[in-house]
Amino acid sequence: METKFIETKFTEIYQELEKEVMEVLMDQSLDKRQTNLRMKPLASTKQILQNALESIEMVVRLAKEEQK
Repeated sequence: METKFIETKFTEIYQELEKEVMEVLMDQSLDKRQTNLRMKPLASTKQILQNALESIEMVVRLAKEEQK
Protein backbone atom coordinates (compact mmCIF):
# COMPACT_ATOMS: atom_id res chain seq x y z
CA MET A 1 0.00 0.00 0.00
CA GLU A 2 1.31 3.39 -0.97
CA THR A 3 0.79 6.18 1.53
CA LYS A 4 1.62 9.08 -0.80
CA PHE A 5 -2.04 9.62 -1.71
CA ILE A 6 -3.01 9.74 1.96
CA GLU A 7 -0.14 12.10 2.76
CA THR A 8 -1.22 14.38 -0.09
CA LYS A 9 -4.78 14.54 1.20
CA PHE A 10 -3.58 15.18 4.76
CA THR A 11 -1.40 18.01 3.45
CA GLU A 12 -4.44 19.55 1.80
CA ILE A 13 -6.33 19.33 5.08
CA TYR A 14 -3.39 20.88 6.96
CA GLN A 15 -3.42 23.80 4.54
CA GLU A 16 -7.13 24.35 5.15
CA LEU A 17 -6.56 24.19 8.90
CA GLU A 18 -3.77 26.76 8.59
CA LYS A 19 -6.14 29.08 6.71
CA GLU A 20 -8.69 28.74 9.51
CA VAL A 21 -5.98 29.40 12.12
CA MET A 22 -4.91 32.55 10.31
CA GLU A 23 -8.51 33.75 10.10
CA VAL A 24 -8.90 33.29 13.86
CA LEU A 25 -5.59 34.99 14.62
CA MET A 26 -6.36 37.91 12.34
CA ASP A 27 -9.84 38.47 13.78
CA GLN A 28 -9.32 41.58 15.88
CA SER A 29 -12.80 41.35 17.36
CA LEU A 30 -11.83 38.28 19.41
CA ASP A 31 -10.23 38.62 22.80
CA LYS A 32 -7.49 36.25 23.98
CA ARG A 33 -9.93 33.81 25.58
CA GLN A 34 -12.13 33.60 22.47
CA THR A 35 -9.08 33.14 20.27
CA ASN A 36 -7.82 30.30 22.45
CA LEU A 37 -11.23 28.63 22.47
CA ARG A 38 -11.38 28.73 18.68
CA MET A 39 -7.80 27.51 18.30
CA LYS A 40 -8.13 24.40 20.49
CA PRO A 41 -10.30 22.37 18.09
CA LEU A 42 -8.04 23.30 15.19
CA ALA A 43 -4.91 22.24 17.05
CA SER A 44 -6.59 19.04 18.23
CA THR A 45 -7.69 18.20 14.70
CA LYS A 46 -4.18 18.66 13.37
CA GLN A 47 -2.74 16.46 16.14
CA ILE A 48 -5.32 13.74 15.46
CA LEU A 49 -4.46 13.79 11.76
CA GLN A 50 -0.73 13.62 12.48
CA ASN A 51 -1.26 10.66 14.80
CA ALA A 52 -3.43 8.92 12.21
CA LEU A 53 -0.81 9.38 9.51
CA GLU A 54 1.91 8.03 11.80
CA SER A 55 -0.27 5.01 12.58
CA ILE A 56 -0.93 4.35 8.91
CA GLU A 57 2.78 4.59 8.12
CA MET A 58 3.60 2.19 10.98
CA VAL A 59 1.05 -0.36 9.74
CA VAL A 60 2.45 -0.14 6.21
CA ARG A 61 6.02 -0.54 7.51
CA LEU A 62 5.05 -3.56 9.63
CA ALA A 63 3.21 -5.14 6.71
CA LYS A 64 6.30 -4.75 4.52
CA GLU A 65 8.49 -6.30 7.20
CA GLU A 66 6.15 -9.29 7.48
CA GLN A 67 6.33 -9.86 3.73
CA LYS A 68 10.10 -10.35 3.90
